[in-house]
Parts: sequence; C-alpha cells; structure tokens
Amino acid sequence: MKKALRTAACLLTAAVTVTAGASSSAVAADGANDHAAVQQVLEHAVTDDGMPGIMTDIRDGRQKWFSAVGVANTETGRKRRQQDYFRAGSVTKTFTALVVLKLAAEGRLSLDDTVDKWLPGVVQGNGHDGSKITIRQLLNQTSGIFPYTSDEKLATKQWTPAFLKGRFDSYRPEELVKIAMGNPPSFAPGKSWGYSNTNYTLAGMIIEKVTGKSYAEEVTRRIIRPLGLTKTYVPGQEIKLPQPHGQHYVKFPLGDPDQKTYDLTDMNASWAFAVGSIVSTLGDLHTFYKAVLSGRLLPPAQQKEMFTTVSTKGGVPWIDNTTYGLGIFSQKLSCGVTVWGNGGRIHGSWTSAMGTRDGKHMLVTNINGDWGKSFSILTEEMEAEMCPPSSK
Repeated sequence: MKKALRTAACLLTAAVTVTAGASSSAVAADGANDHAAVQQVLEHAVTDDGMPGIMTDIRDGRQKWFSAVGVANTETGRKRRQQDYFRAGSVTKTFTALVVLKLAAEGRLSLDDTVDKWLPGVVQGNGHDGSKITIRQLLNQTSGIFPYTSDEKLATKQWTPAFLKGRFDSYRPEELVKIAMGNPPSFAPGKSWGYSNTNYTLAGMIIEKVTGKSYAEEVTRRIIRPLGLTKTYVPGQEIKLPQPHGQHYVKFPLGDPDQKTYDLTDMNASWAFAVGSIVSTLGDLHTFYKAVLSGRLLPPAQQKEMFTTVSTKGGVPWIDNTTYGLGIFSQKLSCGVTVWGNGGRIHGSWTSAMGTRDGKHMLVTNINGDWGKSFSILTEEMEAEMCPPSSK
C-alpha cells in the first residue's frame, strides 16, 4: 500500500464519462507545417486513451501551431481554447528555483547554505537533519527528505475518493513539512536522487524567510510582472479558476475500483504551495520557458547552476533518460535530441513545457485529465515533434 501511494503521488505534481467522438481544431501561422505526427498523437489521446481533452501550442522560430482535440467540458461539449487557464502543476518548481537563484545572485543567500541556517529546527526527526542539507540539494532533489505527498495518511486523503471531502482544506507550509518529518528520510543527503515535494516547500519557506514577503509576492515581483505573464498567478487559498478554463477531471489511482471520473476543477491548492500550485496558460508558459532557456532571467553564474544536472536514477522510479537541474530537467529522446523544461501533474491536469536548450523550439501542452497514459502521451508528442522519421 505504501509503495502504491508513493508512486501515485510522486509526480504531483500528480462520475463523468466521455461519450462524444474526438473533435479537433488546428491553427497554423507564419508558414508553419501541419505537424501531422503530433496531431495524430493528440487524436489518439482522446479516441484511444480516453482523455477528455488535450491542447498543444508549438513555437519553432517564427512558426506557430496550435491544436486542441476533445473537449474542455464533457457536459457542454465546449472545445478547449488556446486562452484557457489551467493548474500547471510542477512547472511551479521552475518559478521557485528561479527566485532562489535570483536571491543567490543578489548575495542574500548561498546555495551552499544549510536549511538550518534559514529554518532552524524545521527539518529534524526520524533521521532528518537540516544542518546537513543544503539549498542546492533541495533544488536538485538530492536532499533525501521524505516527500510529504507520499505520507500514507495524507496520500490516502488526496489520491483516493476521500479527497472529494477534503478538496477545500487549507494547509500551511509548516504543516506539510511536519507531515514529512513523521517519516524517515529516503536516503542520506547527497547520496542518491529522489523527487520530493517537501524540498520545494522548504525552498518556498526560505524565500519568505530571506525576503520577509510571501512566496506569491516574490514570484509576482521577480518573474510574473517583469515577463508580462498576465495570465499566470499563485492562487493561494483561491478555489475557482478564472474564465475561460476547461474542467479538470480526475480518476483516483487508489481506493476506487470503479475508476469513476470526477470534476475537481474547484479546489484549494494550498497543499501544493511552491511545489505545484501555479495557474497559467499555454502562451504564458511559452514566454516563461523561452526566457528561462535563453538565459534572460539570471546572471551567467546562476544560469550555469540551474542547468548543472544530476542523474535521476534513485529510489522511486522517475522519467527515463532524464537528468535534473535546479527546478528544470532534461530528457533525451529516442533520436538523440535532448529537450529541456518541466512538467507536472495536479488533480485533473497534466502539463508539459519542453523544448530545445535555446528555447527556440518549444511545445507546451495541457491535458485536462490525470489518469492512464497521460505522461507517456506527452513523451510521444515530444518524440513526434522533435524526432522526424529521418532522425530515428
């Protein structure tokens, strides 16, 4: 049971039946090609894999292409729109890492600082020791700190139908870390790799301790506002998404043998804090990741730190052929092309924002369902776009 809970929760990130056939729309601009291979992946995601809807926005130099397949709302049949808001999951981690790196560039903290320097006594118990864990180890997921989303009690509340009653519960970051401390570490600091949402909760708490301001304020002031990301925000305790948005559909991985589909668009995402709470759009994430990858947001020293990666081979299985930096990861595709970015799952939503190292060729995709082959669909789509037949 514990292993199943941990696997279900590790990416976060991650009574409605889709009966209508897939509907699709594709729009090309600036001489873009038809991206037929990608379109086929999108169609299969709905017709074969049962996703409610999927939309993707591709930018390659001056070429732009958008396609949406399936629906935003299974009751009304409304199609997904390029402007739709969605919960973006663990792409939030890139925002968090960037704020920490900006503070490092200003000399207000060091990546070699221990967690205890800024949060004394917070990481302790059951073998955890914040005096032996650095901020860098938080950001590259080598701290060994237990992931609170894998705690048996909390995971049962969040990844089974019990979440239907607890979807509006509010959590403080300190509570989440305390939950993690009730479990032993996954490994000794720096001795392995393991995806832990507790790491980024602590990073968000350190941001607040260093600046004296809220995590949301710092992300908005340092990233969202300067980049003009007018459709991106940290929701805090807000329960509803702005219009327009697609519904977010969930099938709980545990405790529901009938695998019913539930609409969980409205919820309190405070449990995802600096880990996976951000709300955004396809267009805003294009702007954001192009700036990240091209080096616009950090001085050279901190940019180098961000893209210095470690192997993701560790305890809990993660994504094959990847390495992890500071809030960003690389994935080597079958044709040898390496893409960079981030992605993630939160109830009812899978998001991926990946592209070439210079940020000139990017795919941003959102699926408004969180079950089955959701992540493999995103990988198949990336392969279809980045690995033409001649390169395989």
